[in-house]
Amino acid sequence: MALWLLNHFSTLTLGILVVGCVVGLAVAGSLATRRRFPHLAGGEHNEMVGVALGMFGAIYGIILAFVVVTLWTQVENTQNIVASEATDLALVVRSAEVFPPEDRARIEKAVGEYTRAVVEVQWPLMREGQPSYSATARQTAGMYAGLQAYEPQSARAQTFYEEAAVRLNDVAEQRRARITMAETSLPVLLQVLVYGGALVILPLTFLFGLRSLKMQLLFVSAVAALIGFSLLLVLVLDRPFSGDLSVSSAPYKEGALARFWTEE
Repeated sequence: MALWLLNHFSTLTLGILVVGCVVGLAVAGSLATRRRFPHLAGGEHNEMVGVALGMFGAIYGIILAFVVVTLWTQVENTQNIVASEATDLALVVRSAEVFPPEDRARIEKAVGEYTRAVVEVQWPLMREGQPSYSATARQTAGMYAGLQAYEPQSARAQTFYEEAAVRLNDVAEQRRARITMAETSLPVLLQVLVYGGALVILPLTFLFGLRSLKMQLLFVSAVAALIGFSLLLVLVLDRPFSGDLSVSSAPYKEGALARFWTEE
């Protein structure tokens, strides 16, 4: 459900939906509670409710802060993995420039096929939450085969060959890390704490009585909007390859890799 929402609605639309729904439910719940228990408007339970709201609010705030920071760090790490993989691919191409034309062409062709497979085949799968190692398995093997088929004939060529081999191994490592990040999502226990905590905090605000109905609804709406925005952050950051704020595949089309997209 979360992936479908992220891939079919803009962040702005999701914000309006999530925050609007949370605020709407909070206002409706507050009105229903006030109508069912009119004596709450007198504020006779405010001291007890205030203590409970403060305690649960502090705990929930710590949990939300931990989750948001963790998810943001995850997005940053994913961006670094993607950038590192693209950089290593570019360095393989750069190193191959000193090889004989036939060998250089073979390696560049293999790198180009892998780069296109990542962007055109594997990226949409990661966006849908279905990353697949097999999507680029043939192209990965092709890069290794292309490099292993070359036999350096000079010390200079040997140096660049070793550099290309090291970078290619790094590509394989970053590829696995990227796919692993695409499979990662917020653990179920933390999801229960985040979304379940909202179901605990919001009803408590209904019990905090104010004589003015407008002030009551303003108070409830402010708390609900803050919680709704926090839930929106968790939603959009949980999947680094989905939604408007997803990690971009642009690094695979820049620098030395741009030559593989020139015919478009």
